[in-house]
Amino acid sequence: VQLVESGGGLVHAGGSLRLSCRAFDLTFSNFILSWYRQTPGNEREWVARISVGGSTDYADSVKGRFTISRDNAKNTVYLQMNSLNVEDTAVYSCKAVQNGRPVYWGQGTQVTVSP
Repeated sequence: VQLVESGGGLVHAGGSLRLSCRAFDLTFSNFILSWYRQTPGNEREWVARISVGGSTDYADSVKGRFTISRDNAKNTVYLQMNSLNVEDTAVYSCKAVQNGRPVYWGQGTQVTVSP
């Protein structure tokens, strides 16, 4: 099983990025999918979550700017990030959770927002 993130990079403040996380050897449709982020020296921070049925939740710090979505046919979860600011700079990772199964994490993708 492998989760592979992509879409990170360098963007100016106010810009947008779209992150993707694709699963290999894992069927996403039955998993709760989340995005987390982490900066050096800090704990991993939860960003957004999407349920099996498509309900979404967001951290207050990103609410109204970020949108999580899923495409089960492509085994992919997305994070659309708009109005980025310097505080959004972090390594972003996806997580897949299903009761009775191991928790799966991706390796992360770096997002850097310049002033």
